Amino acid sequence: MSRDIWDPVVYGRYAGERARPFFELISRVRAESPEYVVDLGCGSGELTATLAERWPDARVHGVDSSPAMIDRAPDGPVTFTVGDVRSWRPERPVDVIVSNALLQWVPEHRELLARWAESALRPGGWLAFQVPGNFDAPSHRLVRQLCASDAWRDELGDLARYAPVGDPEDYLALLAGLGCEVDAWETTYVHVLAGEDAVLNWIMGTALRPILDRIGADPARRAAFLAECARMLAEAYPRRPYGTLFPFRRIFVVARTPVA
Repeated sequence: MSRDIWDPVVYGRYAGERARPFFELISRVRAESPEYVVDLGCGSGELTATLAERWPDARVHGVDSSPAMIDRAPDGPVTFTVGDVRSWRPERPVDVIVSNALLQWVPEHRELLARWAESALRPGGWLAFQVPGNFDAPSHRLVRQLCASDAWRDELGDLARYAPVGDPEDYLALLAGLGCEVDAWETTYVHVLAGEDAVLNWIMGTALRPILDRIGADPARRAAFLAECARMLAEAYPRRPYGTLFPFRRIFVVARTPVA
């Protein structure tokens, strides 16, 4: 994307729910004393900082394409840079590469995974990534339908994303074919979201970002699109006395490269 569309405040609205998959992912990385750990797509860096707590003797570095996110990264032992993961090359072999909820935005991410496994990681290094697997859920189907509707097709029709990620089996086959030892699984979280228009507020920080960026600053157009989104999502995800239930499937992969 050509310009920064990410709003750290909006994205961080459900920080607790978004952090759970990160910790589930990292819990299955069995690196004992890594020297160099890189978080690709680190966002605002709070989760990256926990990698330094896990491995206090390692150099931990975060990379993200959003200057707004990097500007909010915490001070401390972790270093951060603005960069595109598609062109990222490590300055030296990496012991652990982490990528949390990034690769769904990168159409060529399978090629990236192969490159990281073959040339970025040292022998016996670890690659751990997690991506949303909910693109068939109502939250995404309804947005696709709206973008493809007569009112919005000309402006937004090309932004409808159908299946940007694979299943756990796909990634296991890819990385095992490169000689990696692979652990791949999926988890469906049932989040209980508080407040009105809870699912709309969730996707405002993720799936709707490119769409709202395309619509631009016209308040009437933006309000019209969001009102229709809110109506459709409220029907699909009714608010209950205790909150709005939001099932969210995620796909996890942890791979270890062959030991030389």
